[in-house]
Amino acid sequence: MGGKLYNLFLVLTGIVLGTFVGYICKGVPTLSWLAFGVNFGLESPVVLNLGIMSLTFGISINLTLAVVIFVILSLVIGRILSK
Repeated sequence: MGGKLYNLFLVLTGIVLGTFVGYICKGVPTLSWLAFGVNFGLESPVVLNLGIMSLTFGISINLTLAVVIFVILSLVIGRILSK
C-alpha cells in the first residue's frame, strides 16, 4: 500500500511542477515548446436533474510536454531515492 501512495505522490508532484514550468515557459521564445499540449474532456458539463437535487459532472485535462517530462522525471528520481 505504501508503494502505491508513494507513486501517486510522485505523479501528483510531477503534474504540479510540470504545470508550473509550462505556465512560466509559455512566454519564453526558446522554451515555449514546453507549454505545447492538448486539452481534452467534456466541453460543457453534464447535468442530471433529479427534481430535488441537481448533479453536475464535468472533467477537463490539460496535458503539456512539461507535465509529461516532469511526471517521468519525478518517477525516476523517486525510484532512485527510495532505494
